[in-house]
Amino acid sequence: MKHIINASPLLKEYTLKDGFPVVIRVRNFNEVAAKDFTNQMVKAHNTGQPIIPVIIDSYGGAVYSLMSMISDVRSSKLPVATFIQGKAMSCGAIFSTFGTKGMRYCDPYATVMIHDVSSGAWGKIEEIKADAKEAERLQKTVYHMMAQNCGKNKTYFLKHIHDRGHADWYLEADEALEHGLVDHIGVPRFDVDINVDIKLSSD
Repeated sequence: MKHIINASPLLKEYTLKDGFPVVIRVRNFNEVAAKDFTNQMVKAHNTGQPIIPVIIDSYGGAVYSLMSMISDVRSSKLPVATFIQGKAMSCGAIFSTFGTKGMRYCDPYATVMIHDVSSGAWGKIEEIKADAKEAERLQKTVYHMMAQNCGKNKTYFLKHIHDRGHADWYLEADEALEHGLVDHIGVPRFDVDINVDIKLSSD
């Protein structure tokens, strides 16, 4: 069985080694989702496909799981194309910027949201202080990385969050493009043609 995929203008026609092309959907950022993402990335590297499409439709999740998934993308031997469909909020917004430059897409009606990292800390006072310090460290780390991905100075997004009184910052597709979060508005269409060769043996 031979599978040929056409995804103009993003992909040229190519033939897979085996099976269908892997298209990864990201909805959650937790330990289960991060493990599944790693497995899907490994699988995609073995199909023969030239890029890995990642569709993001997420309210966000845990920052540590986000960091694990970012590591998978950064270590990928193949280009990773990100597609925001519906929403990319919190971790989803940050993650979307790690697509290969020039391959970060956003549906024209999608919503992007950026906000402060939260810790959800509870317990003794010193434990709460430690959790708050860690949340601040994580926030600086992810938003510095995000700014670099978007061609901005490292405090760009932190300053915007501060200037908005640390309220949730919602962006439409054109605003996401303006701030460098995505490269294109609109999502390329993937068309898959399957050619099946059947050989009948004569007895």
